Amino acid sequence: MGKRQDQAEQLFREGYNCSQSVFLAFSDIYGLDQELALRISSSFGAGMGRMREVCGTVSGMLLVAGLECGTIKGRDPEGKKANYDTVQRLATEFKKKSGGSIICRELLGLDKKKDFTDTKPEERTENYYKKRPCIQLIREAAGILEEYLGLDENGKSNVSNC
Repeated sequence: MGKRQDQAEQLFREGYNCSQSVFLAFSDIYGLDQELALRISSSFGAGMGRMREVCGTVSGMLLVAGLECGTIKGRDPEGKKANYDTVQRLATEFKKKSGGSIICRELLGLDKKKDFTDTKPEERTENYYKKRPCIQLIREAAGILEEYLGLDENGKSNVSNC
């Protein structure tokens, strides 16, 4: 356990956003091309386009949940329920480990009344990493996924989740 956590952290340190870091660390399991995985997850960073809404680590985690057990039929209430059950289970586990929230601005301790319209990402410096909980949140989300997927030492899933 921890290989995907380490990979997700390294990706974040390389400059990928929080959602990309979590999603890319697991996308190979599903045969996704790296570029496609990065594009799919790119809009969810910093709480969805830096709006500080749902934490990007949670979005990345839930994108993986969709690959694992998302429904592909429009009229599939059982499949939708199974997926939504998974989403809520993963989000609940994240809340337990993150202090009770899946909202970016709350996790960062930002003013809830502020309008987050500045789309320019902050420069990634050592101070940036020290003042933000993002790396820990990325590791939490990746750890939750590692456990949920039941990954073995080779990174292969050995359980069926849906």
